[in-house]
Amino acid sequence: MIGLITGHVQHLMAPTACIMTASGVGYDIELPLPSFCQLQLEQPASIWTHFQVREDAQLLYGFIDRRERDVFRQLIKINGVGAKMALAMLSAMSAAELKMHVEQDSEVALNRIPGIGKKTAQRLLIELKDKLKNIEVDNSSLEFSLEPIAISAEGSIIAEVEGALISLGYKEKEAQQAIKAAKNDGSTFN
Repeated sequence: MIGLITGHVQHLMAPTACIMTASGVGYDIELPLPSFCQLQLEQPASIWTHFQVREDAQLLYGFIDRRERDVFRQLIKINGVGAKMALAMLSAMSAAELKMHVEQDSEVALNRIPGIGKKTAQRLLIELKDKLKNIEVDNSSLEFSLEPIAISAEGSIIAEVEGALISLGYKEKEAQQAIKAAKNDGSTFN
């Protein structure tokens, strides 16, 4: 199993990053948006991974934090929760927030995640209660519990803008530089 990949970020296209290892092998890794937003082109990165083999594909899912990967692995063990839904959950809230909402039986918080209905939220609360007890998470993000959601929304917008610029003919690096310049200047795209 591939558990950790260290290398340089070669390519970014939300929510997938290509990490080039020192041995010259590039791995496409799909990440939750908060992890994806922490990566920068041509910069070193270490990604904790979950390798999934399906009948039609072999996929790598990645996380900046090992504890997030542990939470992801617990999520995909639940009937009806696949890797895509688990990534969506970890894109909408941090692992610490998810654990807190499960401990508090906060069905409403889980319903806010796209793709999670009332029945799925209820099942998640029941099945995750015991599974997340033993997983330690970084509670520092809980002080500002809305911050991870804001980061995810911003990351989603940035990914959409980047995709639009690339479809208009910008090269990936040019698109990322334009977005960075706009963010730094406080400019908006008109």
